[in-house]
Amino acid sequence: MRLATWNVNSLKARLDRVLAWAADKQPDIFCMQETKLADELVPLLAFRELGYEVAHHGLGTWNGVGIASRVGLDEISAGLPSEDGWADDGGRFVSATCAGIRVVSIYVPNGRVVGSEFYIAKLEWLARLNAWLRQAADPTVPMAVCGDFNVAPEDIDVWDPTAVHGATHVSPPERNAVARMREWGLVDVVRRFHPESGFYTWWDYRAGNFHKNIGMRIDHVYLTEPLADRAVAVERDRDARKPSTYPGIPSDHAPLIVDFADAESSRATPPAAA
Repeated sequence: MRLATWNVNSLKARLDRVLAWAADKQPDIFCMQETKLADELVPLLAFRELGYEVAHHGLGTWNGVGIASRVGLDEISAGLPSEDGWADDGGRFVSATCAGIRVVSIYVPNGRVVGSEFYIAKLEWLARLNAWLRQAADPTVPMAVCGDFNVAPEDIDVWDPTAVHGATHVSPPERNAVARMREWGLVDVVRRFHPESGFYTWWDYRAGNFHKNIGMRIDHVYLTEPLADRAVAVERDRDARKPSTYPGIPSDHAPLIVDFADAESSRATPPAAA
């Protein structure tokens, strides 16, 4: 099974590129963020032609998250659940069960400036996500939380820690919120396979930052241990960020791809040595 996640930075503007990439890479489950579409405008037929069903949560213009699956799409939940009437600002959380795996596609608020109302809202959203994990999820069953976290968890995840010190995406409260997700039982599967520096997923469009590798690792695939144990490979597709690889203009993010052994293979006992 293959799982992918990608902040597409407008599905409307980059539909040809997204479809061509999906046809090329063949993910079974494809999480998308920043689709910038209302639910009724999602091009369901175009995805259906590639064999995908789509669950989507978006209000149009900004935000928007989706899950495209060709291995089933059940128990869809749109919007970060809350018991006290709090709203998640729309279009930042959608979940579904695909092939027995609970899959969550998230787009965490940017935060803009530390201390601003947008930053406070970001911390609130992350706190709500952690509360949902504790109350409604189970770290002992297969689950994937994928998407644009808008947080670089460690200094190794930014091109120059001194240049971004004190800014959003790297502030201690944001990093602590993501660390609590790991403490709850989620595994940063990308780091398990790629401990090296310079492994970024986002680069500003300006000043040739992509070619200089001036970027951040803010897109993540977090898995519960039973699913992380099945992971056999992790890829960051830099080619999808290049202008010439696929039709249309690129997103400022690169997709992440995780390949898994099937559940039976991962549980199999290795043969004894001769």
